[in-house]
Amino acid sequence: MRPRQEFSEKQKKEVSEALKRARSKEEYQRVQAVWLRMSMGLMAAEIGKILGLHSGSIWRIHARFFRDGSSIFAGDPHGGRYRENLTLSEEKELLAPFVESAEKSGILVVAGIKQAYEKTIGHKTPKSTIYRMLERHGWRKLAPRPSHPDRKPETQESFKKTSRSSSQKHRKNQTGASSG
Repeated sequence: MRPRQEFSEKQKKEVSEALKRARSKEEYQRVQAVWLRMSMGLMAAEIGKILGLHSGSIWRIHARFFRDGSSIFAGDPHGGRYRENLTLSEEKELLAPFVESAEKSGILVVAGIKQAYEKTIGHKTPKSTIYRMLERHGWRKLAPRPSHPDRKPETQESFKKTSRSSSQKHRKNQTGASSG
């Protein structure tokens, strides 16, 4: 077993300051993992039990601390747009002509944007991708469609003609039943 690496005074001071500065749970746990080894001499397995982390994670934190210093305590950002087709600036460029015409008319036509997007990336994409892109850039769907695509005006008219008499009969039955 190799000898344990010792902490310098500078490193001890950095860890103490990092404990006060920690903003998230993950950041605080990383600092605690180093602090517990530094101040109490605990082993990785013991620190892991205390913090609820795997001992391999503790070893990794210690190794990174000795290699990179206190910069490891600052939280690494998680997530991101790993499967993006275009960067945000490229999306903005693509949307620019459509936004100009939309500012005049107040309407963005998604079909045209979808065609331009597919031409730019070189393959088909679902409409939801375009709507998410528009949302990222501050656009949202405001107006519902004016009418249902399968509507039948003649059926609506016949319903209006027949429904009034049946609703009047229904009201007469209700008022007649309550007065009797």
